[in-house]
Amino acid sequence: MNLHFIAIGGSAMHNLAIALHLKGAQISGSDDLINDPSKSRLAAYGLLPEKFGWFPEKITSNIDAIILGMHAKKDNPELLKAQELGIKIYSYPEFLYEQSKNKTRVVIGGSHGKTTITSMILHVLNYHEITVDYMVGAQLEGFETMVHLTAENEFIVLEGDEYLSSPIDSRPKFHLYKPNIALLSGIAWDHINVFPTFENYVSQFKVFTDSMVHGGIMVYNEADTTVKTVVESSENHIKKYPYQTPNHFIENGVTYLETSEGDLPLEVFGTHNLQNLAGAKWICQHMGIDEDDFYEAIASFSGASKRLEKIAENNTSVIFKDFAHSPSKVSATTKALKKQYENRTLFACLELHTYSSLNAAFLEEYRGALDAADKAVVFYSPDAVKIKKLDAVTSAQIAKAFQREDLIIYTNPQEFKAFLFAENLKNTALVLMSSGNYGGLDFEEVKQLVS
Repeated sequence: MNLHFIAIGGSAMHNLAIALHLKGAQISGSDDLINDPSKSRLAAYGLLPEKFGWFPEKITSNIDAIILGMHAKKDNPELLKAQELGIKIYSYPEFLYEQSKNKTRVVIGGSHGKTTITSMILHVLNYHEITVDYMVGAQLEGFETMVHLTAENEFIVLEGDEYLSSPIDSRPKFHLYKPNIALLSGIAWDHINVFPTFENYVSQFKVFTDSMVHGGIMVYNEADTTVKTVVESSENHIKKYPYQTPNHFIENGVTYLETSEGDLPLEVFGTHNLQNLAGAKWICQHMGIDEDDFYEAIASFSGASKRLEKIAENNTSVIFKDFAHSPSKVSATTKALKKQYENRTLFACLELHTYSSLNAAFLEEYRGALDAADKAVVFYSPDAVKIKKLDAVTSAQIAKAFQREDLIIYTNPQEFKAFLFAENLKNTALVLMSSGNYGGLDFEEVKQLVS
């Protein structure tokens, strides 16, 4: 099969390109800019375009299908040429469904936790040498790529994102997978540029639940009242399996899970991660993994990349990096860290980086999100606001939104770095939360703060 990727350099797109190359497809692609790690990984497989840019002459009738990434625009010259020639155009999720129509599709959805839960499931399966196809939104230890596709595997495990499928397909990605087995971890308003009201956002999860194959299995977090309502009110003919926070305790900075086989020490912690684990256990059991085998494997799970990832530690201090940026994720992360390190100062830094978080109308959703932190800092770049063509956000608006009088606010990357590196981190748990990098902060340097 001859496939061409428009916007091949994206995190998801380049992984799919590699997976299809390994499966035997002929792959070509274009992008106007490709950065590492995508650049190096594409080059290693001979898939890196010779030149960056868009070249409509690459699009010929010899191409069987186009896979279109979100980074491309509707007027992309390669896309226009493909439409002119009548070549079949797939979005990323649409093509994944085509590759998995004859498999048992396991889809993990929710506003938060889906990457971690998918990672937990794949970790357990890998531990027991059970091979499945998969797509996950983070690079996992022990896995070569974030996407793996075969002809023979029975199951495919998919992280189900609610964002749009492509520039010409406004359906949320997870609406296209039609799962046999699914999970919903939580619902908290996000992506306001696409879903302008909470009700509109919630309705996407209703559609997802109703898109399941009749007779399918839905595992859901009943501790989240919105999820509980969405699933339990669905009239789709599916089996429903709720989960909640499992029994556990913390001792000497280690979280122990209470099981029928005894107390199990974990490498992850926090209420949200314990709920993630409970959901992952249900999914694994529906995939044929016994409870005891699940516990044996999950004990060694240390987390997905950038998800409450411990990057440095000494006898008195610890530093975490976390992808958290939406209000619910920020709140869950800070509460988890304070509970885990209750005798240390929790120093929480948050970068407002996404379209939603920099939107003045959305800021009030952050009220109380940093309350669990002993010291709280918010960083945002006025330049990022301009790039996203949003109305200017002031420090006063930030302070009012978080409802915290001692909140420290920075807008200059150099000043934030100077402040951070001048702090005494003795007896401190520091967490840096962002989907960005604080205007160019070198995390290798940050690690030296506790060396």
